[in-house]
Amino acid sequence: MIVTNIESITKTKCRVYIDEEFAFVLYKGELRQYQIHKGEETSEETISRIKNEILIKRAKLRSMHLLNAMPRTEHQLREKLKQNEYADDVIDAAVSYVKSFGYINDEAYIRNFIINKRSSKSKREIVMLLGQKGLRGECVDHIMEEMYAEESELSTIKEIMRKKRWNPSEMEEKEKQKMFGYLMRKGFSYEEIRRAL
Repeated sequence: MIVTNIESITKTKCRVYIDEEFAFVLYKGELRQYQIHKGEETSEETISRIKNEILIKRAKLRSMHLLNAMPRTEHQLREKLKQNEYADDVIDAAVSYVKSFGYINDEAYIRNFIINKRSSKSKREIVMLLGQKGLRGECVDHIMEEMYAEESELSTIKEIMRKKRWNPSEMEEKEKQKMFGYLMRKGFSYEEIRRAL
């Protein structure tokens, strides 16, 4: 395995390429410590030591920092770690680590998200927003069904109308149509909007 390139990112950090492929990011002191030099050979054992002694620890700390700043889904955390140029196996190790302590729990995230958004968003809009966070499929459908079992979106529509100071009995037909279109675009069903009006 040949170190084919060492590319500076900052004054202290470098990207390391092995056999023409990106391998990892190291600080200059770490390059010296593990004797990584451009054009020289390195062993699999050295690369394994770098991953275990530096990269996985660094990815775990980065994960903890990211989750401390705000709750994230597993998908969001993986994307952030990819942006920090960690390899997939390093990301897997870091995600497993934070999961083992319960710092990532997609089900709890979905429930909290629904609770925070359901007074201002339609079910369809909530599902779309969760999808953008990498949460979709049976898990989302099941939790949505469970949390909306007893409740229609009627109260959400009425709350939106109250916040926007819309009173259908005092509105002209054109204004009603505008409001109807707005609520339809928000993802509410025709039947629920009609009932609210």
